[in-house]
Amino acid sequence: MPYINVQITTGATRAQKQQIVAEMTDTLVRVLGKRPEHIHIVLQEIEAQNWGYEGMLTDDWKKRRGQKADA
Repeated sequence: MPYINVQITTGATRAQKQQIVAEMTDTLVRVLGKRPEHIHIVLQEIEAQNWGYEGMLTDDWKKRRGQKADA
């Protein structure tokens, strides 16, 4: 029973999440021969202020780079 935990910052659309689940499932089926009904995928959305990158909180890092903090 494969289990995949994907942690991303918030902001992905439902369609994007659906695509992530579908493509990861397809990969495990194709590469490992797993059955789709045995594959579990959990998407965890983390607020950018609760994620660190390059020694900074991600929301601060994104602001510094001129990006929207929830992107």
